[in-house]
Amino acid sequence: MNALAHDGTAVLGRHLQRIRHAPAITVMTQTMPIVFLLFFGYVFGSALATPGAEYRAFLVPGMLVATAAGGLMTGMFQAAQDSHRGVMDRFRTLPISRSAVPLGQALADLVASAVGTVPLVLVGLAMGWRVEGTLPQALGAFGLLLLFRFATTWVGILLGLASRSEEAAGQLGSATFMLPLLSNAYIPTGGMPDWLRTVAEWNPISAVTTAVRHLFGNAPIPADAAWPVAHPVAGALLWSLGLLAVFAPLAVHRYARR
Repeated sequence: MNALAHDGTAVLGRHLQRIRHAPAITVMTQTMPIVFLLFFGYVFGSALATPGAEYRAFLVPGMLVATAAGGLMTGMFQAAQDSHRGVMDRFRTLPISRSAVPLGQALADLVASAVGTVPLVLVGLAMGWRVEGTLPQALGAFGLLLLFRFATTWVGILLGLASRSEEAAGQLGSATFMLPLLSNAYIPTGGMPDWLRTVAEWNPISAVTTAVRHLFGNAPIPADAAWPVAHPVAGALLWSLGLLAVFAPLAVHRYARR
């Protein structure tokens, strides 16, 4: 365990240095959610049944969760880049824990995500969004966001290690943009056709989004929704922990076996 902590910290530092030396990527990943928040909040919000500040209060938690789900794309791209450029082959020649390499990447992404959440929250506050719940509930909401980000990053790492090229990983990562659209992150699912509503409500993003809205006090829990959305905190925890339990060991095994 001490070796894992030591080696994981070293790999974490390497990835943080990597982020520091790629400011353009950092700026892009932090500004794009803000651009989407402004676009959806002021353009799409005017055409919905809950326009103006009410829709923006509904939207901000959804955008926070959609950004957390972006760990899938960043984890995939970074793992594919290191894998196909020979970086991970060099790591395998070193006497370090096999778990430390993907763990260090996932932790670095978690740190960067936590820092990147701050400007998005500030813009949301400027748009009129407010935390209506208690401080412990708000802290729980941010904790769920970080847990979900950590879980989706492991999914991305596995897919990145399994990709055939950096280009393939980039294309697949771009396709993950559709996942928040098939959820309740941007619009309520009540007006969707029954089959599409079922798909959206069993999307992990929907459970986490509903949980975050509930903890922030921004929207009530839908009473007639699928189980993960009707019990959002439990659903969000089960989805996040389930993804971690499945994909973290698979990612470590894939890295060690490659």
